[in-house]
Amino acid sequence: MHRRPLVFSSLLLAIALLSPSLGSGASDMPDETAWVNGLRAKFIGEKAIEEGNDVIELSAPYRAEDPALVPLQITSRIPQTPERFIRKITLVIDNNPVPFGASFEFTPDSGKADIAMRVRVNSYSYVRAIAETNDGKVHMAKAFVKASGGCSAPIGGDLEAAMARLGKMKFKMDGERLTPQQPNLTQLLISHPNITGLQMNQISRMVQPAHYVEEVKVSFNDRPVMTAQTDIAISADPNFRFYFVPQGQGELKAEIRDNLGGRYSTTQTLTP
Repeated sequence: MHRRPLVFSSLLLAIALLSPSLGSGASDMPDETAWVNGLRAKFIGEKAIEEGNDVIELSAPYRAEDPALVPLQITSRIPQTPERFIRKITLVIDNNPVPFGASFEFTPDSGKADIAMRVRVNSYSYVRAIAETNDGKVHMAKAFVKASGGCSAPIGGDLEAAMARLGKMKFKMDGERLTPQQPNLTQLLISHPNITGLQMNQISRMVQPAHYVEEVKVSFNDRPVMTAQTDIAISADPNFRFYFVPQGQGELKAEIRDNLGGRYSTTQTLTP
């Protein structure tokens, strides 16, 4: 009679000590359930996938410092030539509310099918970069990222001020001069709050309607360099780092469209 409470207490203590480790172990382990149970079929269908870093490599932090600003770097391992090039890269974040992150289309004029950006990751998830080459083959690189709440994180800063500069863009070049006939690293900076539709306005306490960039087109002398379809995973004030090959003097142009029909553009004259 007197030993029962002691035994029961000991059992509770053992459960309390074991439960956190069991729970965290389960949530910390990479999980491909969402991919296997539907995402693979949705994004690739029945095509064979070659996994590895021979054609494409994905760099991402294992543990994100800020789930709403997770830096990603997608690096191609083959040159963009007319004979063989990466035609399209699709970004998938398995456990986001909207797993489709973005898709990027490239041409031989891109020089390199590299792209870097910042994304939102809503929960512990695999992030996948799926590359399709012009011969129809599919290659995939993946990384597991520990992050939580990136898609519902509060809208940072002053929303009114963000809306006042909505659609403003500029290019930044890597270095003072462009090298003709060679891939040149370029950055496109876009002012746009990219509201996910899952974020609460800190003043009204109401969920803010979705308002995000859904298409980006970059061209040089009207020849496509990089085209992107994007969704709520792309972070506020999107910026993309990519390459293009200038054939000579010309005009680099960026055009964006958001989900509410807003259209914005910018141009920059370049002399290699």
